[in-house]
Amino acid sequence: MAVGILVDCFYYELGHSDFVHSFFSTISYHLEKEGWGTKYPLMMNELYNDKLNWNDVSVVKANLIEIEQELSKFSPEQVIWDIDDLSQKPPWGDKISPKVTSLANYFATTDAKTFFEVLRTAIDVAEEDKCDLKIHKL
Repeated sequence: MAVGILVDCFYYELGHSDFVHSFFSTISYHLEKEGWGTKYPLMMNELYNDKLNWNDVSVVKANLIEIEQELSKFSPEQVIWDIDDLSQKPPWGDKISPKVTSLANYFATTDAKTFFEVLRTAIDVAEEDKCDLKIHKL
């Protein structure tokens, strides 16, 4: 099932729901030592579970910069497929593109944009149009 970010009538596809969950699982596992949503509550709780109010996008935009910088310090082998079951591994195993050099660029769309690029684009539109962001399944 494809998942993306919906901003008003604009849809920014990320990828399969398991892959999107892995992105958030990886962030929480490596960067939120006190548990899911403790360091980045707007992104991890509001956006992931429901919607992100457009008034909060500037905070999440700053969080994304920090998250991307921090995940660049982790190797691709340190991906977390499912924080609720750490034994789970990606279906492709360790067969990834040599272009993937860290967890910052591990998560990419089919058109080779990182999740960070897609999220920044969606956030910019939300900010400009004063619209909330929502994770949406097709």
